[in-house]
Amino acid sequence: MKVGIIGAGRIGKVHAKNISMFVPEVEIKTVADPFMNAETESYLKNLGVREVTKEAQDILNDKEIEAVLICSSTDTHSKYIIESARAGKHIFCEKPVDYDLDKVHEAVKAACDAGVKLQIGFCRRFDHNHRGVYDVVKSGRIGDVHMIKISSRDPEPPAIDYVKVSGGIFYDMMIHDFDMARFLAGSEVTEVHAAGSVLVDPEIGKAGDVDTAVVTLKFENGAIAVIDNSRKAVYGYDQRVEVFGSKGCVRNENDVPNTVVVSDEDRTSYENTYKIMWDRYTGAFVSEIQAFADAVLNDTETPVGGEDGLYPVLMAAAATKSLKEGRPVKIAEVE
Repeated sequence: MKVGIIGAGRIGKVHAKNISMFVPEVEIKTVADPFMNAETESYLKNLGVREVTKEAQDILNDKEIEAVLICSSTDTHSKYIIESARAGKHIFCEKPVDYDLDKVHEAVKAACDAGVKLQIGFCRRFDHNHRGVYDVVKSGRIGDVHMIKISSRDPEPPAIDYVKVSGGIFYDMMIHDFDMARFLAGSEVTEVHAAGSVLVDPEIGKAGDVDTAVVTLKFENGAIAVIDNSRKAVYGYDQRVEVFGSKGCVRNENDVPNTVVVSDEDRTSYENTYKIMWDRYTGAFVSEIQAFADAVLNDTETPVGGEDGLYPVLMAAAATKSLKEGRPVKIAEVE
């Protein structure tokens, strides 16, 4: 399957590298980025990418390219989904689809109307640890889901320039956890209650965002979820999930580079968690692209479709409104 990648920033490079190394059923023909430079071009050529360009239209006009990976800035996602759908290309798009719910609906409808596959890049569903928790929940071993707890903390805050255009912590960070909570609960959220503070970097507050947040979710099936986010965990990339049910509990711990344990007269020490998201979720990034390729090549449903792209944006909108107004917000208020 020949694909084109729109966007050669951090995530675009990650997908290009992973495809070239681990997904032999996919060939990257062209990568487009308006800021393409000699350094990025050399990096991509070394991965075996045949063509680079500054124009996304070169990919959309190429009849040989069957699918598009949209890895550009968030404010262009819905635009490229619509254009790719109209060009008859299957679509993998990084999250979120858009901050504007009307644009999300328009993009999802465009893919549906065109009859093309659409997969949203919620990679954590494909992580071996999180997937293991999901499989136990799905099997019924812990009974009915009562409570979900998700901790998601980054080693370092992003650049302020990114914060200013990211849509805020609920759209660019916690949106992964919104998707994971919905995935694990097997139910839709009805109410969101958010609290947040600026405890890491005052510049984040000046940009109109928070860097520390806790959100409580209520689901249609009665389950409750609590999500905590921090922009800075000094010990590394902290990603943990727990589901408590009527018959038991299942949880996972952080991945570490190795499981070596050192003991001496003073202490017992373990390896620190991963410091970089790309290292922590390498396997998940590979698995989601393999799943997308499988859906296209075998004409099956994508595992994370357009509706899955919509609901976390609704939850982020409700969380943003809740934080601003200091009260619980029903999903119906923002839907």
